[in-house]
Amino acid sequence: MRKGIMGAKRIAVQPKLADFQERIRASGLRSTAPRVAVLRELESATAPMSHADLVDALGDEGYDRVTIYRNLTDLTEAGLVVRADLGDHVWRFELRRSGDEHSGNHPHFTCTDCGTVACLPEESIRIAGSKGVPRAVAQKSVDVQLRGLCDRCA
Repeated sequence: MRKGIMGAKRIAVQPKLADFQERIRASGLRSTAPRVAVLRELESATAPMSHADLVDALGDEGYDRVTIYRNLTDLTEAGLVVRADLGDHVWRFELRRSGDEHSGNHPHFTCTDCGTVACLPEESIRIAGSKGVPRAVAQKSVDVQLRGLCDRCA
């Protein structure tokens, strides 16, 4: 019976691992343990993560700062991860997902007091092109970043 339970756990875990490995390989990169770990951590994140956040989260797994940084760079260049500077000169990273609010550019809210960053649904901000507005705005290929006090700090 124990073997059956362990088998069931492996079945539940392996498709996720296999999915990460396949996504990495499909992007043209070699699938390595650090790359899978970075994707796994970004998959579970509810907000963009900085390099320091990922170092804290993955440090117990034995990955050093440089390894995590190089893998973030590789995954970003391969198009699996999105990198953004939300106005505080700190790069934050998100997993590029399809079919939800993380599919591409979406607005972020940064608290001016505590620095918390939150992803906002794309429909929470309406961008409309009009005469005299650059084409990038009309094509919605711009970064929208809102700053203010979060509910905890207000």
